Amino acid sequence: MDPSRIDQIAAVVERAGLNDQTLAALRETFTDIHLTYCMDDDIGSGPAAPTPVREADGFRIYLVDGRDHCMRFTRELASATGLVLAEVLPDDGD
Repeated sequence: MDPSRIDQIAAVVERAGLNDQTLAALRETFTDIHLTYCMDDDIGSGPAAPTPVREADGFRIYLVDGRDHCMRFTRELASATGLVLAEVLPDDGD
């Protein structure tokens, strides 16, 4: 995974927001990258939680490796085949 492509995707999400329309446009542009959209709290927390490769206001980007027919989070750019775009909601004080 080329870091400049991650930067391009992050820039689009920062500009357009993270939603189904943005994801569809990104999938049309970056056809060779598997892109998934979810809520960041679906990913989990704690010491075993994956580390985002990029963070910005309202979202985080995680690397995933799907080479062995099963998607899993990775920290290795060289093994990443896709990205998870995770929406971070503002803290509501709970």
